[in-house]
Amino acid sequence: MFEGRMLLAERSKYWWVELVAGIGWLVIAWLVLRANVTSLATVGVLLGVLFIVAGLNEIFVATLVGGGWKVLHYVIAVILLLGGVWALVRPVNTFFALVSVLGLVLLLEGAFEIIRGIGSRGENPYWWLGLVSGILLILLALWVSGSDRVFNLQARAFLVLFWVGLMALIRGITAIVLAFAIRRSDRALTPA
Repeated sequence: MFEGRMLLAERSKYWWVELVAGIGWLVIAWLVLRANVTSLATVGVLLGVLFIVAGLNEIFVATLVGGGWKVLHYVIAVILLLGGVWALVRPVNTFFALVSVLGLVLLLEGAFEIIRGIGSRGENPYWWLGLVSGILLILLALWVSGSDRVFNLQARAFLVLFWVGLMALIRGITAIVLAFAIRRSDRALTPA
């Protein structure tokens, strides 16, 4: 048990990596939400970068958890990294693919955030943040799925940017709070 605490204390020294990732998410959200989209390729490239950052973030989170959660985070990371590379290679196709499945992606991400938030209730005092962000993502998924009646391509590009920007904003806030929770656990685990 002592070795497990020491390993956790050693890993929690890198809490600042999650903080930097959260700040990165906020910068991406700012860039996406203020972007003046002139082509579908721009949307695809932004999404490719977003997927790659999300994949790297999932790899970091996988190093902090154990058991089946670790495998799940690695699987999600591989999917996100492959999707990011594909988005950079085929940005216009990425736009149309995202428009087709964005509601499902947001629904799954929201469900995962709710499960993770409730599952970490015992060891994380900020567990409710995952619950709230999951509920917001599910509401966003329902809104996205209901707005499929918009056929104007330019209007749809702006809607996709808004959805992606909002997701990056939620992810950034969650990552920053997680960083400070990791830092707090480091202080609790470090012997006086």
